Amino acid sequence: MTEEILLAFIVSIDIYLAAAAYCNSGIRIPIPSAAAISLVGAAVLWSAVRFSAMVGRYVPAGVFHKCGIAVLTAIGVLTILKSAVRSIMRKATENNGILLKKGSIVIRLYLDDTAADIDGSKTLSVTEALSLAVVSSFDCAATGIGAGSHSLNTAVLAPAAFLCGCLALFLGNITGKKISSLKHDLSWVGGLILIIFAFVF
Repeated sequence: MTEEILLAFIVSIDIYLAAAAYCNSGIRIPIPSAAAISLVGAAVLWSAVRFSAMVGRYVPAGVFHKCGIAVLTAIGVLTILKSAVRSIMRKATENNGILLKKGSIVIRLYLDDTAADIDGSKTLSVTEALSLAVVSSFDCAATGIGAGSHSLNTAVLAPAAFLCGCLALFLGNITGKKISSLKHDLSWVGGLILIIFAFVF
């Protein structure tokens, strides 16, 4: 059960940081929207782990485990790089007034979580929450595929991911202004923990 809870915690870090960013920007995340974000993330993670486990039946255990480590490590490194890009973009925005208003919504959401509030209502609707959840689920899918080699109990993982997602949104809403005032993107922490998870568990 330890591995399932740890993985659920790892994938909820980005949700927490997104909630903190929304809080700092004065954008509300109603309960239905929060539930939609957590539910999509948990469902994608569960599906990815199940898919990976099925593929693993046809791949030698040693090879499958090494592939899992490679995938999780790659996702961890990409998460750290994404954090660096976000920090650079944030600094450029503050110094030069550059805004990410052009380009696809997927790219904008990947670099700026608050871009999901498309209508500028300061309230994240369920539809807007789903767009954020879909973009966030890319990392969940890749993480789940890499973690499939760890023989995880999906009956525990799915509820744990949903509850961790809800808790992350709640805590992000409470501590958002303090976290955002640090002026640094902290999503790299999730990437580092994911790399540790790949080799230790």
